Amino acid sequence: MIKTVLAAAALAAVSTTTFAQTAPAPGHAAHAGHEAHAAARPTIESSIKDLLANPATAAVVEKHLPGVSQHPALPQFQDMTLAQVAPMSGGAVTPTIIEAIDTDLKALPAT
Repeated sequence: MIKTVLAAAALAAVSTTTFAQTAPAPGHAAHAGHEAHAAARPTIESSIKDLLANPATAAVVEKHLPGVSQHPALPQFQDMTLAQVAPMSGGAVTPTIIEAIDTDLKALPAT
């Protein structure tokens, strides 16, 4: 079921406009520092790609959404947050699951 739901999310992601991420301007240390901190400890507001790039947070996501890291359509929805994917997931990504992931992420030891 998760494969079908995420495939639907991937199709929806392809047909919608995604948010472009830009590199910080040279000399913009505050923005670069914020990105480094976000990369070191992804949160529920992070993209699925960022959550899966960190071994500790990837384990949390996989616990609640088994197989998501191996989904064939991952490239189409990896830049979205779980909250963005939820409405297109056909019920596979629910507010309850997102809340459980958030709780587990916050319980991870500080890096």
